[in-house]
Amino acid sequence: MAATETLTAERILEATEEVLRRYGPAKATVVDVARVLGVSHGSVYRHFRTKAALREAVTERWLERTVVELRPYAEGPGPADERLTGWLTALFGLKRHKAGGDPELMATFQVLIGENSAVVDRHVDHLVGQIARIVEDGHREGVFAAPERDFATTARAVFDATDRFHDPAHAGDWSAPDIGDAFAAVVSLVQRALRP
Repeated sequence: MAATETLTAERILEATEEVLRRYGPAKATVVDVARVLGVSHGSVYRHFRTKAALREAVTERWLERTVVELRPYAEGPGPADERLTGWLTALFGLKRHKAGGDPELMATFQVLIGENSAVVDRHVDHLVGQIARIVEDGHREGVFAAPERDFATTARAVFDATDRFHDPAHAGDWSAPDIGDAFAAVVSLVQRALRP
């Protein structure tokens, strides 16, 4: 990198992800990130005050990708029941791809997620909010019943009911030969439970 002025938070986060992939969370340092960028570690600290803040930001960036990928199902056109199935299927697909496509990075982010519970809570709130929007749209369309309590509570129940297919704690199950059938059965059950 030619000058510190061209250093951006986004470039630092990209480099941090690369360093985490290469060294893992236990060995990755801010000095390693600075070395990849060709700057001093002080330049990195000008954007992120602490190593913990940098790790939190990279975790948030990683989780935000999922929210963005799912947004079309939450906000897009089409019948709500189809959007909900699409949303759940897309979430499961994204999680499976992350777990199988880059297991080292997935293991690294499991550690980071454990360190950043507030980031994870905000992420889950975003996901539950997306489900709530779909369920509320479905109620207006007449395909879903009125919630017993409120749309957010119903959305959280849907999220919790499908936990096996998005919580990385279950990643070991995601390559099982019958996982597709199990997923379809749970989605069908959720859909039936939501209908009027």
